[in-house]
Amino acid sequence: MYASLDDLKAQLPEDLLVQLTDDNDSGTIDATITDTALETADVEIDGYLGERYTLPLSPVPDIINKQAVDIAIYNLYARRQGPPDHWQKRYDNVIRFLEKVARGDISLGIGDPEAGQSNAAVINSSDRVFSRDKLKGF
Repeated sequence: MYASLDDLKAQLPEDLLVQLTDDNDSGTIDATITDTALETADVEIDGYLGERYTLPLSPVPDIINKQAVDIAIYNLYARRQGPPDHWQKRYDNVIRFLEKVARGDISLGIGDPEAGQSNAAVINSSDRVFSRDKLKGF
């Protein structure tokens, strides 16, 4: 995973994580729910980066760890009432960032394709042997 429960705890107070994950009123963070939110964040990130990078990213760049945490927190809020405005903005910023990375406008600095490199097929051929003009009169 690109982020962990400890990374989530570094961004949100533990009591808030309990509120967002405790469906059984146990008074504790439900690790299954946090793991699902983190895994969903990984899938979303990989969906943007899969055409440019070998996945999963290893080692995980710090910026991807941050983006994974923001997506996971957004996902946890979405399970309840929806995210507060500031978390919605953070999520929107993550998506814009990932789109720019996918386009090649921003580099993660790891295994970036070389400039001008593309996955497009290139076909080279010699000059045409036959043309309409060459075939006139046959």
